[in-house]
Amino acid sequence: MILCCGEALIDMLPRESAEGDLFLPAAGGAVFNTAIALGRLGAPSGYFGGLSTDLFGQQLCAALDASNVDHALCPRSAAPTTLAFVTLKDGHATYAFYDENTAGRSLTEADLPILPTSTGALFFGGISLVSEPAADTYAALCSRAGSRLVMIDPNIRPAFITDEARYRARLTEMLAHADVVKVSDEDLDWITGTDDPRGLLASEQGPAVILMTKGSEGATAYFADETLSLPAQTAQVVDTVGAGDTFNAGFLAGLAQASALSRSALTAQTVRPAMELAIKAAAVTVSRAAANPPWAHELA
Repeated sequence: MILCCGEALIDMLPRESAEGDLFLPAAGGAVFNTAIALGRLGAPSGYFGGLSTDLFGQQLCAALDASNVDHALCPRSAAPTTLAFVTLKDGHATYAFYDENTAGRSLTEADLPILPTSTGALFFGGISLVSEPAADTYAALCSRAGSRLVMIDPNIRPAFITDEARYRARLTEMLAHADVVKVSDEDLDWITGTDDPRGLLASEQGPAVILMTKGSEGATAYFADETLSLPAQTAQVVDTVGAGDTFNAGFLAGLAQASALSRSALTAQTVRPAMELAIKAAAVTVSRAAANPPWAHELA
């Protein structure tokens, strides 16, 4: 099982109506979307995060069930669900988060499960790496990964960071445990202050592969001694919501299909087909409104 650890929330999506502008509640969150996409692609998918028992928490659980995602490890509480009000401009989304004292943000180390032996990989990312105390809880879980493959997509939102020093320290610690890190050029510049992804690579500790996504320009995988670049797939873009999350899921699903969910298996030979699946799946997501990743049969 690939266990996706992080935020689940409700995206309040703008919709026009005869009565004026409305918002449609849709299940979302970067890590949640990755778990959904993994389940739809046929990979054994699990989700771990704090879920509310409120009506929005019930909506999130129903969405996980519908996409074959195991959420049995999730602690439930009566605290509210995180809400993210979405603004779309030219297909690109910006968010206003309402996250104080929510079920997801309130996650503590006491809520951490004993990882099942069936857990082959852990995925972390999104705003869950910022919001405390949950952020420290996910860092603790990451440190307990052992020999399991760890992938991180920091998906950095500078405006959401209130304590940069603490966030940088936490992210640095987690990156030291990661095998795969996915970044955009904006993420890379914020983390390293450079445009060279190799600065994140280390021979023994830290990432073995850096995946850099470049939208319509495709994606590149950086290894210690080689580089692999693949073009994007042509798509009619409706919006980019969930595209990066789908890419992450496609990559992990591709590794799972190749029985390559281990650090030692991360070679150009195994990474190429995983990237191809990631790019193909993401192209479907951007062609549809909101985060609506494809099912495996849609890619056949």
